[in-house]
Amino acid sequence: MHPVCRSFGQQDSIWMLLARYCCSDIRRLRSRILRQQQQRWTQTLKIHEYQAKEILAKYGVAVPRGEMANTLEEATVVARKLFAEGASGVVVKAQIHAGGRGKGGGVKVARTREEAEMYAKNILGMQLVTHQTGPQGQKVQRLLIEETAAIDRELYLGIVLDRATGRLVFMASQDGGMEIEEVAAKTPEAIFKETIDPAIGFGAWQARKLAFALGLKATQINQAVTFFQSLYRAFIETDASLIEINPFITTKDDKLIALDAKITFDDNAVFRHPELKALRDTAEEDPLEVEASKYALNYIKLDGSIACMVNGAGLAMATMDIIQYAGGSPANFLDVGGGATQEQIEHAFEILLSDSHVKAIFINIFGGILRVDRLATGVVAATRNLHVTLPIVLRLEGTNVEEGRKILKESGLNFQVGETMKDAAEMVVKAATIRV
Repeated sequence: MHPVCRSFGQQDSIWMLLARYCCSDIRRLRSRILRQQQQRWTQTLKIHEYQAKEILAKYGVAVPRGEMANTLEEATVVARKLFAEGASGVVVKAQIHAGGRGKGGGVKVARTREEAEMYAKNILGMQLVTHQTGPQGQKVQRLLIEETAAIDRELYLGIVLDRATGRLVFMASQDGGMEIEEVAAKTPEAIFKETIDPAIGFGAWQARKLAFALGLKATQINQAVTFFQSLYRAFIETDASLIEINPFITTKDDKLIALDAKITFDDNAVFRHPELKALRDTAEEDPLEVEASKYALNYIKLDGSIACMVNGAGLAMATMDIIQYAGGSPANFLDVGGGATQEQIEHAFEILLSDSHVKAIFINIFGGILRVDRLATGVVAATRNLHVTLPIVLRLEGTNVEEGRKILKESGLNFQVGETMKDAAEMVVKAATIRV
């Protein structure tokens, strides 16, 4: 038996392994969920480009002149102001928490005030679709209007934690403007790296090495050293988890500018930076995920019809695997954790029921810290208080499992309880199909 599955019983473990390895659709689903889940495990706070540039400017990093606009009127005022101050053109940039905005039509260069107004009108309020938003896209609710630059070269800079070494790495590449993942996959030798000793910090000699590796002019080296060290200081002092400048440009008159900027912060350190916490834009997040976070619930919305309530991320993945294998489709990933209270369970039900696509609910619990009898009590109370009419299928194992099953049976409510994950998955798929 697979060691990960011993605690689930022999029948369950066989089905878990079949579900995990035998279906390409399941593998794609797992990959998608893992990418989304990783963002929550790493606990990062995202901000917009205009906010990132405001922060970097405070540390002396050169950024283009520009301002954020929430309305067409504000965008028009900013564009006119920049032209009046001598800008030869302006860039109208959609502000969403996703990359690939330019390819999706969310970044336009205007050479006149009239063009700027036209682009602002077209972009503001559009549903911008990029490779990071998914097919549903993201509504553009604000713009960044900034002056154009006389670009000579487009380069790349980034600072990130290398988890293999436990140290920060300052990266640079001459392939600016491209996705760094693509560069790493095709030409890894094109990415120059300097590992930073936390006891010493990012030295000027390391900054010079990167500047020379980028092929900067002799007249730009000292400027680059100051630029790079300012980036590092911003990273450390704000408890960032990522700073990415792409592209980092040189201009025709040899200046160095952060033409685009992305910063994410470590949520675990935000308590030290109340000014950063205020930058969170919940309009860029799924409303149900925002609601779940208020109650320490881990929720990811998917596209199916079967809601999943589990305790533990590993069990959640196995649950969605076996739903797929049984012919169904999960509507979400909802992990109530190991110490869920009755209040949290009730809020979890409220979130699940908020999704109109949900046709049945699958509760898959392996009781440890979260005892099965406590879970059963919470489920009964939530079902009654919220007047749940959807089919509810449970698969219960672990501490006080018999007491939990007794509570469900004596509740007088129409719960279905499967003996194994296979049985429960087949039950919930059938229940969801009947309600379609």
